[in-house]
Amino acid sequence: MKNSKVLLLIPLFTGCLSLGVLAQDDWDLRRCVEYALANNISVQQTMVQAEVAEIGEKQSRWSKYPSADFSTNTGLQWGRSIDPTTNQFTSNQLLYQGYNLSAGVTVFNWHRIKNNIISASLNTDAARMDVEKIKNDVALNVATYYLQVLLARQQIKISSVQMQQTKEQLEVARKRVAAGASPELDALTLEGQYATDSANYISARATADQNLLQLKQVLNIDAGKLFDIATPPVEEIPVEPILQLQPETVFQIAMQNQPAQKAIQLRLRSLEAALRASRAAMYPTISVGGSLGTNFSSADRKVTGFNLKGFTPNGDVVRLSGAEYPVLTPDIQVTQGKKTFGERWDGWGVQMNNNFRQSLGLSISVPIISGGAARFNYQRSKLDIKNAELTRSLADQTLKNDIYKAYYSATAALEKFNATKLTLDVTQRSYDVAKKRNELGLLSTFDLIISQANLTRAKFDMASAQFDYVFKMKVLEFYKGQGIKL
Repeated sequence: MKNSKVLLLIPLFTGCLSLGVLAQDDWDLRRCVEYALANNISVQQTMVQAEVAEIGEKQSRWSKYPSADFSTNTGLQWGRSIDPTTNQFTSNQLLYQGYNLSAGVTVFNWHRIKNNIISASLNTDAARMDVEKIKNDVALNVATYYLQVLLARQQIKISSVQMQQTKEQLEVARKRVAAGASPELDALTLEGQYATDSANYISARATADQNLLQLKQVLNIDAGKLFDIATPPVEEIPVEPILQLQPETVFQIAMQNQPAQKAIQLRLRSLEAALRASRAAMYPTISVGGSLGTNFSSADRKVTGFNLKGFTPNGDVVRLSGAEYPVLTPDIQVTQGKKTFGERWDGWGVQMNNNFRQSLGLSISVPIISGGAARFNYQRSKLDIKNAELTRSLADQTLKNDIYKAYYSATAALEKFNATKLTLDVTQRSYDVAKKRNELGLLSTFDLIISQANLTRAKFDMASAQFDYVFKMKVLEFYKGQGIKL
């Protein structure tokens, strides 16, 4: 009897738990999907890849503009080196500085740059379609776990009703036992059934909690954070008629609106543009370029004075009036000193002006052999297109098979749902008759429990079939491009 009192407290305890859950902010499916799309790591990674593709497109667009580079250098050199202003070898220490500006532009390269831009742009569009695809996958995944939570809570309601019915029967049986109208065994049997029903109820709640935890994981919500979802009646979930979801019609629509199919088609077009670009690389490229530059250099020594030591003959003679006179060369000693750092910059403007140089030229680059790089790249590009076409064919075939499979599964689920409704109706009427006969003493408690178990199983089967039907119909609606709506 003590155990029975404990069992009778279970509904009160679980009811308190339910009130605690209901006090929270309940999320509907739309809010769950929006949160998942904003916080799901897979979505964020795909968005990063799309941004990388956008940067690649911007870089390819910049390649059509002229290139320009500026460089400058300043420094000291010593030992045997080349003077940058005279191009002569010197052993003096030099202070040097130079400036150079160069620019160039490709005039014509058989539309290689243009096709590279087209290829990069299409690849960016395909990356954006990848983002839409992963968002659709996440939304469908969220809807799957959302429906699992709804199914588990429906099973909680069924278990609660079953437990309440058994409780009522147990109270009646105890009154009859106390009045001597029924044996003690009937009450004990119902007490054991009530314990079983209570265990099933607790198990159903645990399953619902586990499913809710899985939904939190999909949403990337901390497991310890308070979270609950709205529980709309399954009968109110809108479902499109199966006749409007014929597989061939859904397939034709899916071919036009499914992001995965769009991404494959865009990448195929991107590869076709890349093929044209790789073919252009086998032809000559015409470019125009020019440059401006100047430089300055200064030795570290300066002349500080002169000392005339005398004159010495150099071996030459001059004849004047029949007489020869030796040619004398003055013997001058030049004295040098070290320049200060400021003195080294003397004449900077003059040198920069005198050394100013310009160039302008036209270049033609003709690939001849180059290890066959251009030709082999072109051949690889053709194989890439062939592989992309095969990938597209396989994806289209897989999509069509998935749609037909989803249609047949939805049709079978609808038939099963209708069959379980009929089974539940028959089982409910059978239980009602069994209950009345038990109350009149014409049916044993054991047989009543069997009838009640059959009714509970029929309710579980119908709830499971109904949610299975709804989910599979939602999959068909998803392929048709209607999104996920509950």
